Amino acid sequence: MHGLGNDYVYVNCLEQKIEHPNELSKFISHRHFGIGSDGLVLICPSDRADFQMRMFNADGSEGNMCGNAIRCVGKYVYDHQLTQKTQLDIDTKSGIKHLDLTIENKKAVFASVDMGKADFNSKHIPVKTPYPEFISQPMLVHGEVYLITCVSMGNPHGVIFCNDVDHIALEEIGPLFENHEKFPDRINTEFVQVIDKKTLKMRVWERGSGETFACGTGACASVAAAVINGYCNADEEVTVHLKGGDLKITYQKDQTVIMKGPATHVFDGVIEVDV
Repeated sequence: MHGLGNDYVYVNCLEQKIEHPNELSKFISHRHFGIGSDGLVLICPSDRADFQMRMFNADGSEGNMCGNAIRCVGKYVYDHQLTQKTQLDIDTKSGIKHLDLTIENKKAVFASVDMGKADFNSKHIPVKTPYPEFISQPMLVHGEVYLITCVSMGNPHGVIFCNDVDHIALEEIGPLFENHEKFPDRINTEFVQVIDKKTLKMRVWERGSGETFACGTGACASVAAAVINGYCNADEEVTVHLKGGDLKITYQKDQTVIMKGPATHVFDGVIEVDV
């Protein structure tokens, strides 16, 4: 399944157990020797929510949260009749997230997700800095100074506003931000072009996966950063254009972020693995 081209392989783990998900994710994600994906998502039982989501990046590292993946988890459990609910609580490493599914022709096609509160606390992201928040701070990377705003959406993000995202050399500078010494847990980096008060254009370099067609938490972080920096307004829905399509994001005055977007099924299959 994919959310705006951010594609993962989903495994139903309600009745089976994956012994080595890190290695399995690396194998499955390989686009020549495996299936090809941005990572692996396990749909598991939870004793404190309707279901649990575990997500692994293409390099095998486990992520805390993925906004595009969680919409697809909601679609999977509804479409496969694992639940009849259209309002779901999903357990993730960054807490329980609430989904509200839109149903068309007995299939879930969209989901609105309460992504929790954007967190600008430097220690929580984390960022190595004496500042309690790292908002529009200069960073020297590859001989150029960038102003970066760091925010956690359950996972770490660095948002950089620029005039033209299409001509950013993302393959070159993305890894330099991801692995910068300021970010002990690495970081997802968003390059954002402000179109107007209600429209952003974004490209993302995801830690562990590289450039992806979309990043739900990244879009949320970008809108939160845009409001904090005065580019957008709180409590107003902002359209974020990504390579794979559009997400609708609202950053509320209490710092809660609401994300709306599609979830798409591509295929079901069986693969033999030796990991």
